[in-house]
Amino acid sequence: MVPLSVLDLVPVADGSSATDALAHSTRLVRRAEELGFTRYWVAEHHGMPGIASSSPPVLIAHLAGATGRITVGSGGVMLPNHRPLVVAEQFGTLEALHPGRIDLGIGRAPGTDPQTAAALRGTGTDRLHAPDDFPDQLVELAAYFRGDAGVLAVPAAGNAPTMWLLGSSGYSAKVAGMLGLPFAFAHHFSAANTLPALELYREHFRPSAMLAQPYSMIAAAVTCADTDERAHELALPSALQFLHLRLGDPRPLPGPEEVAAFDWTDAARAFVEQRHADQVIGSPETVRAGVEELVARTGVDELMVTTSTFRGEDRLRSYELLAGAVGLRPAAAAARPATGGA
Repeated sequence: MVPLSVLDLVPVADGSSATDALAHSTRLVRRAEELGFTRYWVAEHHGMPGIASSSPPVLIAHLAGATGRITVGSGGVMLPNHRPLVVAEQFGTLEALHPGRIDLGIGRAPGTDPQTAAALRGTGTDRLHAPDDFPDQLVELAAYFRGDAGVLAVPAAGNAPTMWLLGSSGYSAKVAGMLGLPFAFAHHFSAANTLPALELYREHFRPSAMLAQPYSMIAAAVTCADTDERAHELALPSALQFLHLRLGDPRPLPGPEEVAAFDWTDAARAFVEQRHADQVIGSPETVRAGVEELVARTGVDELMVTTSTFRGEDRLRSYELLAGAVGLRPAAAAARPATGGA
């Protein structure tokens, strides 16, 4: 089995709080380290009542401080929402605090709705970045870490984290390949584009000082329980939450009562079935087979797993069952995954 990692969206369940969600993520990152997961990423989302990960640098500092070995990072920081200098200072600080344990995964989507994106980026002449600025932002960010940007970013210069490019389409795959960066694809919400994007990444890859050959990872939704039936029950609230989001009504993660009371029309059931078809859901035996098939089909070097359940205990248990199913063992995880792929 390829290395396994964790993508945490810090889900906020109905009736609970962001404080509860963040406390559970602290427990989960410690358990993930004990189980032998390689890295633990948090994603930048804004304006979503069911996700408490709006500030990855702050959360990464906390999670890295709560652990001692596992690599912690962003999956990702949405670069157009920020000045590259600020991102360099933040992640240079993190790398200086936790040498060799910080990943900087970068994306270009807003991570939110248009109104919130406008509040983040500005509008008109006050706009932070134009839509086509992303490649230039990447170049500027890398220069701060090298120390040759013309402006000294302290303590970023000399304290570069491992930089990844994230994507859900072919654009970021091409850019990651041309820049010689490791690439992480969002299979969990763009499964139809997974294979084409990975092919583009490998086709356009050029060796760099960081990476001699392509290194790819996908993020996949996985829910594991003692039986297939129970796993599908645990996965249903997350699917309903995503359905609400698609309908323009973002909510906290719904509980069993709301799931049972929902008006399950044929269209709603079809939406959930289609969404679950792209996930790995089931007992340890079912999940092991599904994970092995997904890795073999995509040819990735690493698999990142995201799990969302109403009860934090079920989410923790899912990762424990997954680790046991694939034979994961506690070990000193490679601090520099890109080097591992070189």
